[in-house]
Amino acid sequence: MSTHTLISPKPAAATIKVNGVVITPEAVAAEAQHHPSTRPEAAWKAAAEALAIKEALLQSARHHNVEIGAGKSEDGVETTEEDQLIESYLDSKVTTPEPSEEESRRYYENNRAKLRSPDIFEPSHILLQADPGDEPAFNRARNEAEALIEHLQRRPGKFERMARDRSDCTSSTEGGHLGQVSTGQTTPAFESAMRNLKPGQLSDRPVETPYGFHVLRLDQYQAGSIPDFEQARPLVEEFLRDASWRRAVAQFVSLVVGEAKIEGVELSGATTPLVQ
Repeated sequence: MSTHTLISPKPAAATIKVNGVVITPEAVAAEAQHHPSTRPEAAWKAAAEALAIKEALLQSARHHNVEIGAGKSEDGVETTEEDQLIESYLDSKVTTPEPSEEESRRYYENNRAKLRSPDIFEPSHILLQADPGDEPAFNRARNEAEALIEHLQRRPGKFERMARDRSDCTSSTEGGHLGQVSTGQTTPAFESAMRNLKPGQLSDRPVETPYGFHVLRLDQYQAGSIPDFEQARPLVEEFLRDASWRRAVAQFVSLVVGEAKIEGVELSGATTPLVQ
């Protein structure tokens, strides 16, 4: 059975027209599935706006005899003829300048922290799975983790062997080694514990996560760094191009929508839901 919540057509909804072309309630209901919201009326409104704007663009593109371009997007995904037509239309009408060195340097200086590479950790762990709903088993897992830590503090060279023998993680076959992980790739508690360790250090207490209790050791750590301007320049220029393109598209769509006679839906700003 589908887990999607179907949004039924509104029986009392006003008929939506774009230059006389009707957008049916059934089409809006189908489109609403792509605009998830906790309020059905919000999803309906977003879908109606999106379809009205799309129809205005399609009509304008056909009026200007735009030819359909390639059948795939840049990432190789197949696209519909209508999407191809809109893409070709935007490509033919929207142009943006290349970012200047001055603009790129200004963005770089104002966003240095965002350009910082992520911290890299190389942890090893022994996982003792534990269900918080099973209090006796949960306490046993914690006690065993504490006992393992106490033992490894005296005999640190036994970590890999104990991971192979006792860990409930698939990393046990690698002696508990998890390889390289970066910020945000582990649970908050696990990451916090890693940040409090120095390379080669074993945590002095079990780390509790939704998976159970971890005996944690940090093997290596490499702090992230901010690249110099020349290193960051390609990424900065790509971001500026994309931002410039989006602004130009929004302005162009606003003009196209402004020239169309749209009934049954009030467009907020006329540029909101466009082509992703």
